[in-house]
Amino acid sequence: MPSFTPPPGYDRIAVVHSFSELVAARFADGVNAVCWPRALPGDFGEIVETLGPGEGIANLDETRLAALPLGSAGRTARDVMLEDLRLLRDQGLAPELNCIHAYPRDDDATVSTDVYSFHADSAPVEASTYLCTYYGPASEGLRNEEAQRRVDAPGTRAELLKLFGGKDDETFREFLSEHCYDLHYAPAPGAQLFSFGLGNLWRIAIGYPGSPVPPCVHRAPDTVPGESRLLLIS
Repeated sequence: MPSFTPPPGYDRIAVVHSFSELVAARFADGVNAVCWPRALPGDFGEIVETLGPGEGIANLDETRLAALPLGSAGRTARDVMLEDLRLLRDQGLAPELNCIHAYPRDDDATVSTDVYSFHADSAPVEASTYLCTYYGPASEGLRNEEAQRRVDAPGTRAELLKLFGGKDDETFREFLSEHCYDLHYAPAPGAQLFSFGLGNLWRIAIGYPGSPVPPCVHRAPDTVPGESRLLLIS
């Protein structure tokens, strides 16, 4: 049976063994991530190779996937991804399949707000994020206890105040929220990152008013030119 071992001493991740358990799991008692470990059949690399080189993010809908000239193993991988789409859509969600060559970078900002930066998702109402890396470098997580909000670093906050041009008051905090600066984190010295792994379907907590747990801090992994990922996200 496929397995996933949470980082030693970190009890915020629950492990389940079916999609129904993944959906039914509650975020409570500090648990803010649920993992359904899977060893998936098929050749996902064949899908990436058949798609060919590209730039940015390519959305893969059913029509585009169906048109790919795949061998048996590639078709098996395609069927797995389509079934995951179906499962999530049956829950009333709007999942996407993407072939990611590279995300936009935000290198010049005082606080980088691209997805390569450790961050937490947020919403105005109760919700959660589902994601699975089928091919390429997997998403990475950061223990909440080892995550420091970038806006809480005195030097960074001073720079943002200068950019804002006002006082450190409620209006400034609204400014931080509007630009998503308050959702990004830096690893504490000595922090131990963990990988979400390939094929595993995750459901992670996001920040919303009244959430009983802190959001799961995560990021997209660094990639090199020519290295692509297959990712499901909802």
